Amino acid sequence: MSRDPADSPAVRRPSDWDESRLESLADEHDTPLYVIDLDRVRENYLRFRSAFEAARDDVSVFYAAKSHTGHSVLSTLVDAGAPIECAAAGEVQRAIDAGADPNEVQYTAVNPPAGDLDYAVELAADNPGFTITAGARDTLDRLEERGYDGRIAIRINPGIGTGHHEKVATGKDAKFGIPYEQVPEVVESVRERFEFVGIHAHVGSGVLEDDLDDHCRAVERIGDMARRCEPLEFVDVGGGYGVPYHEDEPPLDIEDTAERIVDAVGDVDATLKLEPGRYVVADASCIVTRVNTIKETPDATVVGVDASLATLIRPAMFGSYHPIRNISAPERDPHPVSVGGPCCTSADVFCTDRPIARPERGDLLTIGNTGAYGYDLANQFHSQPRPAEVALEDGGSRVVRRRETMADVTRLEQH
Repeated sequence: MSRDPADSPAVRRPSDWDESRLESLADEHDTPLYVIDLDRVRENYLRFRSAFEAARDDVSVFYAAKSHTGHSVLSTLVDAGAPIECAAAGEVQRAIDAGADPNEVQYTAVNPPAGDLDYAVELAADNPGFTITAGARDTLDRLEERGYDGRIAIRINPGIGTGHHEKVATGKDAKFGIPYEQVPEVVESVRERFEFVGIHAHVGSGVLEDDLDDHCRAVERIGDMARRCEPLEFVDVGGGYGVPYHEDEPPLDIEDTAERIVDAVGDVDATLKLEPGRYVVADASCIVTRVNTIKETPDATVVGVDASLATLIRPAMFGSYHPIRNISAPERDPHPVSVGGPCCTSADVFCTDRPIARPERGDLLTIGNTGAYGYDLANQFHSQPRPAEVALEDGGSRVVRRRETMADVTRLEQH
């Protein structure tokens, strides 16, 4: 059985994994291999929800599906009582397939393709509790053209972005949300054409202690706008709550964070919604990869592994740090190495000159904190089959995504 969330550590470090079990899984299922701990997923969600429920009575904590859309993760969270927030029609369908009630799903449309809107309108016809969040006037017009007159939330742009990288600081990116001062006018238009239910904003991703002041300033603006737009059913301040990827970074004090967010929103006669994603899944997963090449050069010791940017693209895409540990021989003296994969690009590097227990060919390394935007951004660059994913739960393990074959890589092509 899973631990009580109150007894589980606030963040799982790479050394907290059962390394002998990871080695056994790698021997059984080959590498590279994603491992996802569903007990940890559940613990993280319940810890987050408990903190905000303690800070405010009227709270609803959704899970942001885009962080990890695997069926096993979604069904675990649905069973834990989490409503699901989705950013695309495919995510909505995945949530429903995992057992989510469509009437409790929230679809946050960002420049939605026509097919996504068609799907959403059709779904809402039979599920009147389904909510669509729109961040552009054009999206509202397109919904009306399709005969939609149901539940609408307005995504606003508070003009303040936070997070670990400029590419995720959505709160100040013009791509996301109605410009702040235009919101009251848009809300009045929505009231005339649809069922207006709430205000939504997402400020950024990967928010840690140093980002909280800016994050709370943005939340204050969201609360101010919510009061200008009352009555409304909910005010949704999004997610973005981070986990420490570096080993020496402290985790968020989630109880203190909850109190600060609740204070920042202020007195609004509406349910407070939140949408954690990364916080729930990031430290619940790791990648196990095998060393295949050691190359000594005058400038660096290069360690080649069978994982690549096709397995985990975050370091190449965002310059993200992921902890790496030699689980075959953690007792060896650390040695500065550069770890990279088999792709023919200099971007295919997980770290440069980082001290790791000196790897040898055949060793297994773990790459930590891969649960958020890990498998969901995996790809087939260089025609590499995507890896298997194994889930841990209640002391057992099972394959939840089989390893792709070479035939899978070309399966959709026509000759």
